[in-house]
Amino acid sequence: MNGDQSPGSPLDLSDREQAVLMDPIDHERCRYPYCIVWTPIPVLTWIFPFLGHMGICTSNGVIRDFAGPYFVSEDLMAFGNPTKYWQLSPQKAANGQAGWDTAVAEASEIYKKRMHIIFYDNCHSHVATALNIMNYGGCKNWNMVKLAFYMIPYSKYVSFGSFLKTWLPFLIIAAFICILAARI
Repeated sequence: MNGDQSPGSPLDLSDREQAVLMDPIDHERCRYPYCIVWTPIPVLTWIFPFLGHMGICTSNGVIRDFAGPYFVSEDLMAFGNPTKYWQLSPQKAANGQAGWDTAVAEASEIYKKRMHIIFYDNCHSHVATALNIMNYGGCKNWNMVKLAFYMIPYSKYVSFGSFLKTWLPFLIIAAFICILAARI
């Protein structure tokens, strides 16, 4: 991957030609151009903090996520605003920006006709389908497991509060279990 730090290495914003192509990330407006976004799912993420809800953003940062059976939302994630994001490079999508947006739209149309199955055909699958359609990074084998694992090292938290929202419930539960175990 030409020395990239990740399969979806972000643009080199010091390169003026690349930087002009992208709108900046805007946390206040929840705009994440060319990003995969993630937010915790109550109870599930409290027990397994690496599992959560995922969406993919268009070139102008609009979030699309497979939020339920036959429903792909636009700019209203099923479990709240993103707490993590992984910015990708539009140059790695077939046909660049146009290819990226077309793939996100096509994957969303596909998933508007599908039943949501939490452990099989879910929000991660929707994102993987978009990446496969755009042949992101020359790869057509994106899947929900690969995305879940890649979000761990390559994503960034939106804020310290987002980090706490993800990890604090898990740490409280783990501490409670440790205290109970110590008393037995």
